[in-house]
Amino acid sequence: MARVLGIGGIFFKAQDGQAVGEWYRRVLGVETSEWGGAMFRHPERGYQVWSPFKVDTQYFEPSMAPFMVNLIVDDLDGVLQKAAAEGVEPVGRDDSDANGRFAWLMDPAGVKIELWEPNETSPFS
Repeated sequence: MARVLGIGGIFFKAQDGQAVGEWYRRVLGVETSEWGGAMFRHPERGYQVWSPFKVDTQYFEPSMAPFMVNLIVDDLDGVLQKAAAEGVEPVGRDDSDANGRFAWLMDPAGVKIELWEPNETSPFS
């Protein structure tokens, strides 16, 4: 049966792709390849989500981009400490969700990044 298995990639425009890639390497530890992108194995915990939002959603704010990127992390506090060491502070945080903990950063291209640390009771964890 032909079916979608999960998120295959995230693609977005940036004025300076090299600088954005460097920011992701420095702040979030994402290593990019020579061709400019990164590849991830299927996560061992959590899950990938595809979800359209209403056109008037405020969830992506303060970004003006019509999309947001969600990244699964294994240690939210550790990632935020690394980001803070690079001068990047979260634009929000929520430790109360039943599916885990969340925090949000803005990347240099103006894209809102949602960091998600699934908890042990999250589906597929």
